[in-house]
Amino acid sequence: MRFNPKARLDARRTSDAGRGAGGRSAGRSGGIPVPGGLAGGGVGGLLVVLVIVGLSMVLGGGDSPTAYDTGRMADTDRYASCETGDDANRSADCARVAVENSLYDYWSSTLPEQSATAFTPERSLRTFSGAVSTGCGSASADVGPFYCPVDQTIYLDRTFFADVLQDRLAGPSGAFVEPYVLAHEYGHHVQNLLGTMGRVRTQQGARSDAVRLELQADCYAGMWAGSATGTQDAQGAVLISDLTRQDVEQAIAAATAVGDDRIQSSSGGQVDPDSWTHGSARQRVEWFTRGYREGTLDACDTFAPGAL
Repeated sequence: MRFNPKARLDARRTSDAGRGAGGRSAGRSGGIPVPGGLAGGGVGGLLVVLVIVGLSMVLGGGDSPTAYDTGRMADTDRYASCETGDDANRSADCARVAVENSLYDYWSSTLPEQSATAFTPERSLRTFSGAVSTGCGSASADVGPFYCPVDQTIYLDRTFFADVLQDRLAGPSGAFVEPYVLAHEYGHHVQNLLGTMGRVRTQQGARSDAVRLELQADCYAGMWAGSATGTQDAQGAVLISDLTRQDVEQAIAAATAVGDDRIQSSSGGQVDPDSWTHGSARQRVEWFTRGYREGTLDACDTFAPGAL
């Protein structure tokens, strides 16, 4: 993926919390509850069932969603120098800003065009290392990327791709892997705007509401990928000048790596569809591809009867 060198970047919605420590983790003890009482946890002792997804919800523990520590929300100015598409081509940090800008532009037009719902952007794409305090509670890096609906923020541990996706899950590396992850999490923000999260009732199983929610976010990520080269900056300049077949293949490889069946196998456990919370590798690839090819919210209706 290449960015238009002349495009102007807007880093106002992208921030960095630096390295955090302490606090209650959404790890093995608490899990990640979601609307309707859904709780995510580890698989085979490896806390990666939340990989890429972050069930978009209130992180476990005793923290009140409205009483999180705002004093720990200081910004390190990590993204202050990200101004152009040329910066994005040279810097992974600035590429992150450019992808956020592209997602913002895509959904600001697509959501109102295809639904009766007004679009509002996420409040922040916030990176961190170690641990972070959020509107949903405190989270450790073990949680992986996630979306918190309380503060409408996407959280991304910067070490996730090397430490978890590649080292622990033997997932792919490549420039388009992180954009796929960010697009998935932005899909959760879209679900929040549409009220889809309120439909989650069943927490586990190949056809559970939890799986439907995650597969729909994959489909929304595919929708963006299919139209990413048409997104623009605030001045109307194209943001992404080139998105190749190899880029799409990297996204598909990442979706495959984080299927529930693949995670269970890689952690030494048995494949148990009754415990799935995100869907199989085949399902994740299927729904991403469907969004990529068809590009509509209707095509991504994983909650429709017979969809799974």
